[in-house]
Amino acid sequence: MEVLSLQILLLLLFLSLYFYLYAFSSKKKPASKGFKAYPIVGSLPEFVRNRHRFLEWTTETLSHCPANTAVFHRPGKANGIITASPLNVEHILKTNFENYPKGDRFINLLEDFLGRGIFNSDGELWRVQRKTASYEFNTKSLRNFVMDNVEVEISTRLVPVLAKASKTKKVLDLQDILERFAFDNICKVAFNVDPDCLGGDGTSGEKRLRKSIKIVHEFADEMIRSRMEQKTKNNDEDLLSRFIGKEENSTEFLRDIVISFILAGRDTTSSALSWFFWLMSVNPDVERKILKELETIRSSNGKNLGDTYSFEELRDMQYLQAAISETMRLYPPVPVDTKACKSDDVLPDGHICGKELESPFKFPVFNAGPRMCLGKDMAYIQMKSIAASVIERFQIDVQNKEQCPEHLLSLTLRMKGGLQVKVSVEVNCTGSLSLVRRTH
Repeated sequence: MEVLSLQILLLLLFLSLYFYLYAFSSKKKPASKGFKAYPIVGSLPEFVRNRHRFLEWTTETLSHCPANTAVFHRPGKANGIITASPLNVEHILKTNFENYPKGDRFINLLEDFLGRGIFNSDGELWRVQRKTASYEFNTKSLRNFVMDNVEVEISTRLVPVLAKASKTKKVLDLQDILERFAFDNICKVAFNVDPDCLGGDGTSGEKRLRKSIKIVHEFADEMIRSRMEQKTKNNDEDLLSRFIGKEENSTEFLRDIVISFILAGRDTTSSALSWFFWLMSVNPDVERKILKELETIRSSNGKNLGDTYSFEELRDMQYLQAAISETMRLYPPVPVDTKACKSDDVLPDGHICGKELESPFKFPVFNAGPRMCLGKDMAYIQMKSIAASVIERFQIDVQNKEQCPEHLLSLTLRMKGGLQVKVSVEVNCTGSLSLVRRTH
């Protein structure tokens, strides 16, 4: 007992001396900007204290740092760097790309979830998947397949769910609705399978969604084997059918890459649209400009309110795309991109001079460099189609819109508690009257 007491006393004396020396040395140093660090535990207390507002906190901290870059201290001696400098981002994502892989820590953490698919692999394994996927994502037939599925899902599922909610006047979780829409749509695009998450009365969404994800995981291997056996008879346009056509693709490879696209397709677009509709609710002037643009495009192409838009018409919706892009700048679906540093490196701090074009690394919402998001065009097709269809037909009344929703700290930027809204149908039958009513 006396030995234990002596050990505790010595430990307390050691810690007291350590903290005293730390405090004494800190007084001699000029106040540094960045993430505050403590002895032994590093910056961990600050991260825990600000976990509910992680993005706001890191943004505020980096804005006061030279080159928008700061060092944070992990428990022990391991340090990390957080940067929002476009020049540094370009260096990491493109110029010195090979030195900044995902890293073993990130890959091992998500291996059970994503396997070794394109979003959770490095080196040659990633390059092989990227090359195959890049070719398939640039085909016109896949784009048309995506367009067709989005149109059907909007007209037969999303619009009826919102129309029913407008009659019952009940509060809906729009984030949940958009997540289920995205899941149905990506399953059709990836597997040509319809889990029907958005069907029914729009209730019990999360339970149904979890069940559907479990079914897709369990069913994937069997479906891939079945498709591989009959691949000579298969003329489907979904992603799985396209990858099965490559002789070198194993069952494990197919499962990992398709599941990766399903998970990425569900969370990112639904996150962006949830924040988009919240921002529309607090910026009605932007919504009016979007409506005016939609009316112009509809009139010039002889369309009636409620008709679906073609790819070319969606491409002409430049103001809508700008509004969605600004939403993702303010609330990026994937707010943090974690990299490991293979060998010592110096980040290129300084100003960009003599550049006529805006750097894509100022807006890396879809990543940049060799890992640029392959589904960028597909994402804009889906988001613009949904936004245009919903804004034209319905008024989305966000509950408690004066309060910015809290976000959940996860792989994607989801709203804590969802986006609670009430839906009302436009009483007019023409776009111009609808615009006049909203303008006043």
